[in-house]
Amino acid sequence: MATHLLTGAGSGIGAAVARRLHERGDDLILFARDAGRAKEFARAFPGARTLVGDLATPDRLSWALGQQHLPDRLDSLLHIAGVVELGEVGELTPKTWHNQLAVNLISPAELTRLLLPQLRVSHGQIVFVNSGAGLRAHARWSAYAASKHGLKALADAVRDEERPNGVRVTSVYPGRTASPMQAKVHQQEGKEYDASRWIDPESVATTVVAALDLPRDAQIDDVTVRPGR
Repeated sequence: MATHLLTGAGSGIGAAVARRLHERGDDLILFARDAGRAKEFARAFPGARTLVGDLATPDRLSWALGQQHLPDRLDSLLHIAGVVELGEVGELTPKTWHNQLAVNLISPAELTRLLLPQLRVSHGQIVFVNSGAGLRAHARWSAYAASKHGLKALADAVRDEERPNGVRVTSVYPGRTASPMQAKVHQQEGKEYDASRWIDPESVATTVVAALDLPRDAQIDDVTVRPGR
């Protein structure tokens, strides 16, 4: 039985991935921002374990995990959580920049640092669920895209560094995906949200699980998923 640690299991792609892995009997450790969220995860995914830590405060993650029981080994670390706040560069405040960089980039880097020993034991895999914005930035997407461009750089560097330790690293770049985050984006854009126009989170989950299940003689470094409509 494989053991996976996920962020972002509360909705969208993260919830879809968690359901897939839970349904097939894998061992899940779900990262929750607070005790209330951890209880929700425990109800939604019976048998899953939880870890509590706030991705918005990456400087405190080491302390938070130090107070909790960590597994001896991990087969995968799945970075799926993310936040987005649109705005033109001339309007964005440092607080907006800091929040997106903290959740989307610095916390994934810190969790990776803290959990690499367990991943090395199992020759495991790290999956960064990035975004199309991690490959190209558009107007009003500067802060979010910067965080996701940084996430690509993080994944590329970790891939090279950990190859000798047998750790695989995959980046997934979904296009617009039907999720609460996408509904928020449409609200910020002043557009009507029609979930049927965008990728089903289950389709992205299929991609993530396929990368995890790929035999050890190969690896997927980067994969882009785009709406088919």
